[in-house]
Order: sequence, then structure tokens, then C-alpha cells
Amino acid sequence: MEKESENRDRDWDFHLRSLSQNARDSTLANDPASDPSVLHTVKKLHEICKAEKSEDLVARVYPQMNKLFQRAVAASLSQTRTSNGLLLLAILQFILDFGELVLHDADASLRTFFRSCLSREFADPVVAEATIDFLNQNRKKLLCTFPSLLPQFFPLLLKLIAWNGLKLEKSFLKIFPGVMSPGSFLPLFPSLVDLPILVVALEKVERSSGSLIGSSIASIQKSTAPEMLLALMDEAYTGSTIEDRAGDSGTEDGNNIDVADSLFLDLLKDENDGLAERQWTSPGTAAALQVATNTPQSERLRQALQMTPRILDIYFRIALRDVNKSLSCALLPLLMSRNSTIFPDKVFAYEVRKRLLKFMLAAFQRSPEFIALLKKPIIDRLGEAYENPAKMELALQLCWAIGEHGGGGRSHKDAARELFESLELLLYENLSSSRLGLNQDSTLRSPDATFRKSSQARLLCFVVTAIAKLATNHRELLPRAQVSLGKVARSRNADMRVWRRANDYLGLMKEPAICKSILGPPSGHERSPGTVNWSEGGSKMIAHIPFYILGEQEGPPFHDFSYSDVFPSKESQPVS
Repeated sequence: MEKESENRDRDWDFHLRSLSQNARDSTLANDPASDPSVLHTVKKLHEICKAEKSEDLVARVYPQMNKLFQRAVAASLSQTRTSNGLLLLAILQFILDFGELVLHDADASLRTFFRSCLSREFADPVVAEATIDFLNQNRKKLLCTFPSLLPQFFPLLLKLIAWNGLKLEKSFLKIFPGVMSPGSFLPLFPSLVDLPILVVALEKVERSSGSLIGSSIASIQKSTAPEMLLALMDEAYTGSTIEDRAGDSGTEDGNNIDVADSLFLDLLKDENDGLAERQWTSPGTAAALQVATNTPQSERLRQALQMTPRILDIYFRIALRDVNKSLSCALLPLLMSRNSTIFPDKVFAYEVRKRLLKFMLAAFQRSPEFIALLKKPIIDRLGEAYENPAKMELALQLCWAIGEHGGGGRSHKDAARELFESLELLLYENLSSSRLGLNQDSTLRSPDATFRKSSQARLLCFVVTAIAKLATNHRELLPRAQVSLGKVARSRNADMRVWRRANDYLGLMKEPAICKSILGPPSGHERSPGTVNWSEGGSKMIAHIPFYILGEQEGPPFHDFSYSDVFPSKESQPVS
């Protein structure tokens, strides 16, 4: 034991002298990380302080560590060729572990690391991996002591994961919940959906300006980037429009980003500054995405397309579990607007839209009153149903939600009436025009016309169902619903599926008790006495089944039975 103690003291003296020399050596002042022994010295002293648990040792090491930290930060800002990321992370670990003993607030040091080092070295795979490992190792302390740190720098962390790809995905997902906070929750969503576009932007910068390592995105184009950032701030806070400065930049095309790439500057910023999302309204976005989709995808882009849906899964899971209703309600219009503006890869778009719609329906299920609160954006989306298949699918799901939850519930009669009028308008537009494609024009025999006819008939099935369910839950709408469905039932041009559904609902409305059992009340509301609870049909004996619907029979059943007797399960059916 004495020998081990002597060896430890000898190591302590050696490494402390080495650290002191490196901290004051003018030859290393501009690039302290150029000597690999400095990193080893920092880690060794950290280990000794941790093993000895001596405040005196920590107090002797801290001044030299702090001085070395400041020199490494200055070296990062001077854009030296040597990476200072690992050295800064090692010193930060010492500060996090012993900062309380020496009264050092680690918050400022952490923010300095993100701004001065990581913003220039996120593309370095070694620094990126070490940063994620550092954040994971100190996850609990960072979330408890510095809860605003990760949410503020989530754009920089997304740049890191976008550029380094799948190899860091699992580690990144462990710290991802810490990125979500009330302040970052809403701006985080479009940033996640646009992760592939972020890869396209970074690759475009790399092709035009060289390696991303060692240079801040904002400083690559020295003459125009600051001017552009000021213009972005002006746009965000005053509503003015950014002008095209391509003609007066006064720079050569050497190592500068093209001014046309300014549409990517919002994406490439390192911090969440609350700037308005602008990339999808820029005229250059469509051209840039067209080039990206018409050329072979890079490996980074393919990995981003794979990662994004999985990150969204965690985002939505946390949103349903932890986020308050105000933020969840504010998120839904963003989902509606972004449903049709997604990176144009078919598989990626399908996976993302599937998650957007699933969360939207889950949010309505948890809080039906959202439908009444969001009636304006919902009505707007219903009016866009014919613009493209994505908007039609969104309209379908919104129709289902309106009917299923009674337009927000029985206490929201005014909102239900306005939503009902929108559904009426959608229905009458189709009945009075050829949108269903039921005229005799020979061009309608094409596959596109057949698909269009089928999808719009499917939409109308959802519309007439929503109309019937709204009228069931809000009885004052019943006369108008009967008129609307009656017009469909009398129409000679109606698709057979729509015509049959309208007739079924008209028949149901003549039997109020049965109609309530099938079409209402909305989920989560108290049911009226005597109505059937269909969810209990497999386990409870229920007699009041509408036989004229199930088997075109009338009158009471001859005995009580469960629904499993009427609809046998697949396991009980004989194998042919």
C-alpha cells in the first residue's frame, strides 16, 4: 500500500508540473492540443483527484485546468488545424465533477464549448462521438442542473447526428428526451422532419467551401453571411423581406458559399434563436430538392432518411406522455401544414406521414376539445382535400376525428355546427360537379382517373359518416343531415359505396336508440341508457342488436347471446 501511495504521489507531482508548464508555455498557447501528452495529463489528474477525494488536490489542479481551458477555447476560435474538442471535453468533465468544490459554474463553460468548439468540429467523427458519450455520461447532472442547455443547442446536435449518421443514433436517442423542453418542443418538430434537408444543405456547403471541420457555417462566407444573418433577424422581428444580395456581394467564388444557398441558413444555424421557418417558402428550395432527388442519394442522406422516423417516434411518445395540452394543441396545426411538405422520398414521406396522422388522432382521442379549438385549420384542410393525395389523406383522417369525437363534444355546439357546414359544402361540391368522374368521357377510363374516382369516393364515405355522427351527437343538426344524406340517396351519379352508406345512415336515423348505439356518442363521453356498448360485445351478453342491419331481420332476438356468437373469431372458424 505504501508503494502504491508513493507511485501515486510521484505521478501526481509529475502530471501537475506538466499541466502547469503546458498552461503557461507560450509555444503551446495558440494550439495546446497539438501536444497529445496534454490530454493524457488532464485525464490522469482527474483520475487521481477522484481516487483521493481531496479538496486540496482539486484546489491545486483547478487554476491550471481553467487556464488551459481558456487557451483551448481561443485555439478553437482561431481555427487551428488541431482539434481541441477532446481536450475541452476532458477539462469539462473535471469541471462538472469538482466545480462545486472550487465554486466554478459549469454552465458558462459548457455553453462556450458548444459555441466555440462543437460548432466548428461537429463534423469530426471522433469529437462527435466523444461529445455524445460525454452528454450521456453526465445526462442526469445536465438535466437537473442545466436544464436549458441541450434544448437551446438542439440545432447543433441535429447537425452532429445528421452528419455522423447511424453509428451515433442509439447514443443520441438516449439524450434526445433532454433536448425537449417547453421552449424547444414546437421548433424541434420541423427541425426533425427536415433532417434530410439539413444533410442536403451541409453537403452543399462542403462541396462549395471545402471541409466542414474547423469552420463555423456562419463564418465561411465572410462578406455576406453576417449581412444575411442580420437580414434574417430583421425578417423574424419586423416581418420585412430578405432581399437578394447576389449582385453586390463583392466576393469571388473561391471558398465562399453561394448567396443562393441563403435559403439553408435557417437550417444551418447552431442555436435555436426562434427565427421563423422559411426554407419551404423560398423559391430556391424546390430547385435544390429537385436536384437532390434526381441524383443518387449519398450515404449520409440515406441514413438520415432512416433515422428521422425513429427519432419522431420518441418525440411523439414523449409528447403524448409528458407535454401539456397547450403545447400539444399548438403542435397539431404544424402537423397539418407539414403533412404535405416533406422531403420528396416516397418511403420516407410515407413513414413520416403515418406518424404525423397517428399522433394527431391520438391527441384528439386524449383531448377531443382540440377539434373545437382548431376548427379553423381543420376547415382549411378540408378545403384542400383535392390538391394532392397527401392532403386528401389528411382530410380523411380529420373527417373521421370530427365524427368520432362529435366536433369536440356536446358542449361545443357552435364549433360542431361550423364543422358540419364544412362537411356539407364538401359533399355538395361533389354532388353538383363532375369531381367524382362519373360522366361518360372516355378519358375517364385511364388508370389515373379510376384511382381519382376511387379515392374521392372514399373521401365522401368518410364525409357522410362524419355528417351522420355529428347529427347523432348534436340533435339540432339532424334535419340538415337528413336533407344532405337524402340528396346523396336520390342522386343518380353517386358512387355505389357512397349511395349505400347514405341510405344506411338514413335508415338508422329513423331508429334513434339504435342510431346512438352505432354512431354515437363520441369516445370518452357518457353513453345514454339503453344503448349498446360495442366494446363489451365479446364478453357481455347483449340483446339489443340491430338485426335489420346485421341480417336484414326485424323484431327482438329469440335469446340473449354475446357478439362472439354472431361474429366467430378466426380461431373458431373451420379450416378449409
